[in-house]
Amino acid sequence: MQLFEQTAAFSEVGAGLQLGPNATRILQAWGLGAALDGVAAFPERIVARSSTSGRELACLPQQALQRYGAPYATLHRRDLHAILLQAVQTQAAAQLHLGSAVDRFEESVQAVQLQLMDGRQAQGDALIGADGLWSRVREQALADGRAQPTGHLAYRTLIARADLPAALRAHEVSVWLGVRQHVVAYPVRGGQWLNLVVIVQGAASQELPGWDDVGAAADVRQALANCCSTLQALAEAAPSWGRWSLYDRAPLSSAAQMAGGRIALLGDAAHPMRPFLAQGAAMAIEDATELGAALAMQRAGQVDITAALAHYAQQRWQRAARVQARARRNGQIFHLAGPLRLARNIALQLAGSRLMDLPWLYGHGR
Repeated sequence: MQLFEQTAAFSEVGAGLQLGPNATRILQAWGLGAALDGVAAFPERIVARSSTSGRELACLPQQALQRYGAPYATLHRRDLHAILLQAVQTQAAAQLHLGSAVDRFEESVQAVQLQLMDGRQAQGDALIGADGLWSRVREQALADGRAQPTGHLAYRTLIARADLPAALRAHEVSVWLGVRQHVVAYPVRGGQWLNLVVIVQGAASQELPGWDDVGAAADVRQALANCCSTLQALAEAAPSWGRWSLYDRAPLSSAAQMAGGRIALLGDAAHPMRPFLAQGAAMAIEDATELGAALAMQRAGQVDITAALAHYAQQRWQRAARVQARARRNGQIFHLAGPLRLARNIALQLAGSRLMDLPWLYGHGR
């Protein structure tokens, strides 16, 4: 197996992420549970609050391990990359090529020929495009245009929790819901740092496709001007801000959008997720385990490679589409205004834990 990675070196690029039990269960099955324990935080609860008053609207105590057999984890994307990279490097059959951006491919009856940007070529039985939101593989395989901006601008920062007042060091996932915006905070790196993300709706004119654009602290303060004192304090404690625009695609409508012939897509290349359900990384991990099972069938001689990839896509597309649609819906709910916002808050106060716990999502694959 040959893995081609376009970046020349792995770095701190990225942000925090949340992994529900549907994802941590798979990491444990891959033998990575101990490595995850060493870098992740395991919040005690998930809390929804009003961004203006700071009042708690709903709480879901973290009982994922008891309910779903695996924990709910929060960690930095770089730490997850490191865990997976170390696992790949222990596999003699896997060859990792850094600084290897894909240009195009040619598919024949017998194989796939891969052309890299630097002129190198490679050949294999199949090509898996796991090359993210701006996938070159998808561009050629489906020719369905580029991902489109959602009109949201995200600001992120990491704050050393030791530098925060004790009242702001809660070991939880906190979500503050506002009008056309929301804020998320949770511990990462074993709980030593707080990942803080501010997402503002109505920023369609600012299209920033990368992760490394510098965000202005004044813009964040302005976005949070009418928010509670807790959010004001967190924003003031931020040493710096990064920002990026959110992009996505319509939910998958068929298995053919994930695989055809000897070509298959995985993760954001197949089904980019809005962050309002915290399932982007988890869906890629689910894809990977299903793809592994399909390829095992091929290696055992049960099916050929095209049938194996077709089976993978058939197993994955409807679930991925459901999660995509639910994430979009959550984004609308998070940013409600007027009477609908009040109705949402009342619903959370009356049935918050039932609304926040999603057995169909977290119990998958158990």
